[in-house]
Amino acid sequence: MRRVEHVMGFPVSVRVDDEGFPEAAVDGLFVWLHEVDARFSPFRPDSEVSRLDRGEVAEPSPALREVLDLCEEYRVATGGAFDVRLPGRGLDPCAVVKGWSVQKGAELLAAAGARRFCLNAGGDVVTAGGPWRVGVRHPEHADRLCTVLDLRDRAVATSARYERGDHIIDGRTGRPATGLLSLTVVAPTLTEADTVATAAFAMGAEGVAWAAARENCEVFAVDAGRRVLRSPGFPGERTATQPTG
Repeated sequence: MRRVEHVMGFPVSVRVDDEGFPEAAVDGLFVWLHEVDARFSPFRPDSEVSRLDRGEVAEPSPALREVLDLCEEYRVATGGAFDVRLPGRGLDPCAVVKGWSVQKGAELLAAAGARRFCLNAGGDVVTAGGPWRVGVRHPEHADRLCTVLDLRDRAVATSARYERGDHIIDGRTGRPATGLLSLTVVAPTLTEADTVATAAFAMGAEGVAWAAARENCEVFAVDAGRRVLRSPGFPGERTATQPTG
């Protein structure tokens, strides 16, 4: 079973290889993701996030509280480099919400009986069963890959400058983080892979070692000097198009 829908500003695709898997469970996955978008998007004035930011919500819902607690955990862990409350900007927890919500969507599929599936949210991927082969895009050439992963029951996320420019801000300086071209994290869940990738990217070059030191995280990065940095356990194959220092 395969399906693609546009949610939260990017395509989300799901492939489930289990024979006879109920289509209603995939319906439920996308209902959940659309609900998350409506509730947590800072770009919707009627969302819970926007209303909380304007002081119209006295107490966040349990789900939003979970997200905000994760945001605070990573703010502290990065010394303020990762911050969803930047001066002059509204509350924007998107860097946590994406991976968190898609991971919970994967858990919905597993609870419905899916054993072998791949869920791809705008290039960030969570897998069950496998192995699944996942390519990591070259940070400067959209038609090339830096490396190819064989994933089984793991998740992978990349933060980079190639899609949205210098959009990740170092909360310590208030300026765009430009020390890296891209940073990819493989972790047990997409919640962790996506948030660690964004948080480490915000830290700049020092974020590579910080991410690699986190338990169960493996890292592949290309810095501003086009040097490749990778943790010893990163499960990727080298390719002919990989940047070199």
